[in-house]
Amino acid sequence: MQASTTIGALEIFVALLAVASGVALLTRRLTAVPYSEALVILGVAVAALRPPVEATIEPDLILAVLLPALVFEAAYRTDIRILAANLPAVALLAIPGVLISAAAVALVLELLTGLPFGLAFLVGTMLAATDPAAILSVVGRLGVPRSLTTLVEAESLFNDGTGIVIFVLALQALDTGLDGGQIVVGLVVTTVVSSAIGVGVGFVTSRLMAGIEDHLIELTLSMVAAYGSYLAAAQLGQSGLIATVACGLVLGTYGRRVGISRRAAEAIDTVWEFLAFLGTTLVFLLIGLAIGLPQLIASAGAAGAALVALIVARAVVVYGLLGGAAGILTRIGWMRAVPRGWLHLVAWSGLRGAVSVALALSLPPGLPQRETLQGIVFGCVLFTLLLQGTSSQLLVSRMRLERDPA
Repeated sequence: MQASTTIGALEIFVALLAVASGVALLTRRLTAVPYSEALVILGVAVAALRPPVEATIEPDLILAVLLPALVFEAAYRTDIRILAANLPAVALLAIPGVLISAAAVALVLELLTGLPFGLAFLVGTMLAATDPAAILSVVGRLGVPRSLTTLVEAESLFNDGTGIVIFVLALQALDTGLDGGQIVVGLVVTTVVSSAIGVGVGFVTSRLMAGIEDHLIELTLSMVAAYGSYLAAAQLGQSGLIATVACGLVLGTYGRRVGISRRAAEAIDTVWEFLAFLGTTLVFLLIGLAIGLPQLIASAGAAGAALVALIVARAVVVYGLLGGAAGILTRIGWMRAVPRGWLHLVAWSGLRGAVSVALALSLPPGLPQRETLQGIVFGCVLFTLLLQGTSSQLLVSRMRLERDPA
């Protein structure tokens, strides 16, 4: 973000932090209101007030600074042993599930709003990444099976990676004319190569930490690994976010076991949790500086249509792929059965949040109908958080998931 002066930029940053602190304190007292919901409402309020601040939000700030912090923290705290048991289910949701959701949004927007398919598909890719924070804030208090929360968290984590890759490919397709087959091939190749880069960086960093007993140096190495894996993959034309996810998974499992000291582990947990909190906060609050309320209102109809497409596509993916096709894989022993009660929660946990907003903010300034695309994404995120987020506690309580077997 560039303001007119350095002091002006610092004033904006401090003001956003102060507001975020107040919102966090308020949501801690009102436990029924997830933090992400409060932030998006606050972002809309800022958009309505339109503070006299002239600021330019650089795409690189979002893609290369804020997003790596979000995905690394989530990957680092993911239990890979539980993830391995749920990996086939996660793969179904994160690869074909993302493509189906993006295509559904594109078709509906093209049909109902006349938006060109290329731009409509770009909106679908931005809305493909899920953010289950509101659901998880509820299930965390009810003590549901850890396998269920890991499934929801891991799907979101891998959705972020695949969704961002498809987003980048869709942007390229607007200039070069890539077809659907090339996008799928590009997704597979990028995922494999980027994951290999992230694993390599994570392994080397873990071995380096094994000979160090200084928690500050180990913390610094974790940051070098997170952003270094991103930069290495980006320099090779691959996905920095997927590399960062793979690096975080390796450091969070192998690194904890062989290299990271106890004191360093505590420091890494605390610092990266703060960085993820800060990144999420800034992404939502930047909505108010990037878009006006009239723009949101003008896009409300298209955002509502996109929301309907997302909910229907989510039902098809969860009940069709996870509940139907997964049954075949279960019978041949390729994956563990997913309890029926879990499907309802997974279907309703398809909220959209910080990553979708970040991708919309990162759209290049010269893109046709950029403000319209941003308005649709912001509006859809707002709808999902207010509709699905506020009803999540009632859903979980009615389903009594805490009584289901792990």
